[in-house]
Amino acid sequence: MAHAADTPQAAQAWPYPRYIAHRGAGKLAPENTLAAFRHGAGFGYRMFEFDVKLSADGKPVLMHDATLDRTTSGRGRVDALTLGELAQLDAGSWHSAAYAGEPVPTLAVIARYTQANGFMVNIEIKPVPGTEDRTGAAVALDAQSLWAEAAVPPLLSSFSEEALAAAARAAPDLPRALLLDKLPADWPERLRGLGCVALDANHRELNAGVIAAAHAGGYRVLSYTVNDPVRAAQLLDWGLDGLITDAVDRISPQP
Repeated sequence: MAHAADTPQAAQAWPYPRYIAHRGAGKLAPENTLAAFRHGAGFGYRMFEFDVKLSADGKPVLMHDATLDRTTSGRGRVDALTLGELAQLDAGSWHSAAYAGEPVPTLAVIARYTQANGFMVNIEIKPVPGTEDRTGAAVALDAQSLWAEAAVPPLLSSFSEEALAAAARAAPDLPRALLLDKLPADWPERLRGLGCVALDANHRELNAGVIAAAHAGGYRVLSYTVNDPVRAAQLLDWGLDGLITDAVDRISPQP
């Protein structure tokens, strides 16, 4: 595998699909659960974006929020509970009764499921505030180990530049993308400094010129969260490399 930090031209060998299911299956199933991945796969999606943070005992689990309240039967900080305690929580009932009892998955569970089915992943490193460096390094090391035999490595991304820098130090060969909600003027310098292969931006910040500029610099471009089929078509016409969507039932993945 090429060293991802050597040059942004590493992005030219882009093995990932253009269509990526957000948090498994967006809003159609409880986000960041194995059930959501299976649901998204049912619509033909072959790549999944999901959020990972650490338990109290340093194990990577799928969870978006810093607290458990919104998407589980638990309360308080995610990193206040051990993996064993998190395993007792219900991560499905909040969505609908059909998913009652759905567990909080570990990164290892998702690695087994996606590799067994030939799926690819975008792991968003989502640290609880104050744990950026530790989370970035731990998630990267575990991803490197869990996907060691995979034909296509996981793509790591984060809004936290500290977490991405830690991931780069821990597992430099894994490709990385910087997530940006607003596009600062120095975004190319930020990507270059972190050894990223891709920009992952809020779709409202993108236009044909930005995508062309990224490609000219050797970077790929992903965008979140694109749920309007018309907007999706526009972005793809501009050359977008990865479209992250909740609308897995309305935006059909194309080869």
